[in-house]
Amino acid sequence: MATSDAPIQIGHVALTVNDLAKVGDYYQRVIGLEQLSQDGTQAVLGVAGKPLVKLHQDKTARHRPAEAGLFHTAFLLPDRAALGSSLRRIAETGIALDGASDHLVSEAIYLRDPEGNGIEVYVDRPRDSWTWQDGEVTMDTRRLDLRSLAEAGKDGWRAAPDGTVVGHVHLQVGDVAKAEDFYTGSLGMDRTAHRAGASFFATGGYHHHLAGNIWNSRGAGQRSPDTTGLSEVVLQADAAALAGLGSAEFTDPWGTRLRIEPKA
Repeated sequence: MATSDAPIQIGHVALTVNDLAKVGDYYQRVIGLEQLSQDGTQAVLGVAGKPLVKLHQDKTARHRPAEAGLFHTAFLLPDRAALGSSLRRIAETGIALDGASDHLVSEAIYLRDPEGNGIEVYVDRPRDSWTWQDGEVTMDTRRLDLRSLAEAGKDGWRAAPDGTVVGHVHLQVGDVAKAEDFYTGSLGMDRTAHRAGASFFATGGYHHHLAGNIWNSRGAGQRSPDTTGLSEVVLQADAAALAGLGSAEFTDPWGTRLRIEPKA
């Protein structure tokens, strides 16, 4: 289920928020992350000491949902039982899902944090069940059997289990062709799938580590510097991939910052 065998994987995301306490509480109470540090204007949240989300408070930042930036941060759980338990916990809190989908390669549920940042919580199906054709993996959006998923979990869930990672980050972009040029060219990723208005990118044979869509942001230009939402995506690369990139920092055509760290 892990993505750690990929040359490049997601490390964590950094978000700018208006209300640090409210958003931080949501990621702890609903997503099950633990607070690793907090200093009044910043908080780091993660699992088993590994940072997955960093929050920075800016009370003057403005919310502009149609701009390029974050579509969702996707938390990959280690098994289906954990996702079922997470679903039970979300139902217990009374928070409504944004959606739930069977993507063939994975099962996923969708939410939004209190400031509108998209969240996916998902589990992968075994890789030997994925179907590839001409270098791209078959994905779809089908109805998820929520009853079956809930039955796989248990009540009493309070924390995301060890092994939880940010499996992928889905971005809003202004133009899919430009996104493909950037993510396959500058970052050297493979295009693993495409559909109307979106393309998906990965390394190491994963279904996707990054994706870009224009569903809410067609024609978007450079992001405004004074907005809430995604401030950077931090990737982790093995030594060979890091050397091949030639740089540790990139900015996509819409101003989304991507920083590369060496794998531990």
